[in-house]
Amino acid sequence: MAASYSQEGYLKEDYRLFHLRDTAGQERDFHFHTFDKMVILLDGRVDYLVERRTYSLAPWDILLVSHHIIHKALIDISKPYERVILYLDRQFAERAMPGAGLMECFDAADKQGQYLLKPGPEQIEGLRRLLAGLEDAMADGRFGAKALRDTLVVQLLIAVNRLSPAVTQEDAGPSPYDGKIASTLSYINENLSGPLTVEALAERVYLSKYHFMRLFKAQTGTTVHAYVRQRRLLYAAHLIRNGVSVNKAASDSGFEEYSTFFRAFKECFGVSPGQLK
Repeated sequence: MAASYSQEGYLKEDYRLFHLRDTAGQERDFHFHTFDKMVILLDGRVDYLVERRTYSLAPWDILLVSHHIIHKALIDISKPYERVILYLDRQFAERAMPGAGLMECFDAADKQGQYLLKPGPEQIEGLRRLLAGLEDAMADGRFGAKALRDTLVVQLLIAVNRLSPAVTQEDAGPSPYDGKIASTLSYINENLSGPLTVEALAERVYLSKYHFMRLFKAQTGTTVHAYVRQRRLLYAAHLIRNGVSVNKAASDSGFEEYSTFFRAFKECFGVSPGQLK
């Protein structure tokens, strides 16, 4: 069964702020937005899969997800998951401070392929004060409340932009998978353009085909075929977003038939490759 990627959320205003705390722990499907999104973890444990990387967030880590970036949250249900999420319209940032480059933090994260920021203790205190003020302003209906909210959002973006040069974290720490499966996942991600049959992958780790398939499904929650197709589609979308032609993206991500690629892409993303481009 193919993974499903969808466009989620909406933004009709300049920005939206959410302060959420729950223990549902449901894994979100891969999805994307037409706006930029900032996630600030306050408590709990969550891994974010962003494009082709995985990040384990610690309290007060900031994740920057640009528009059309494909991502997914994997939530640890053993602890309450508390976070602040800010949806942002780029046009608001430009209207608020023309030419100031308030959204450069998102652009830098996207360009470098590093989406996580880790503020230090003093920076965390500043963020804490800004978020408290912003939440109070969101509930304020008095004169000037909108102007105050706009000012605080601008201040938050300035503070986050000052963290941008620190975007250097590597992929999240130790793999949660069995050594043979971890090796297989790495091999798949490094060889998406080539043939990746179940038989060949099983032979690489010295397992029988059927034992390998059972172990892979038990550890990843998906079949080998579905995982390979998921990674190929993610890689193709990444290439297209970075200016590669649709035909070359299909070929480079391992699809031999363009018609097969087109159908799979549209089924999973809800848009055609050309529309994403």
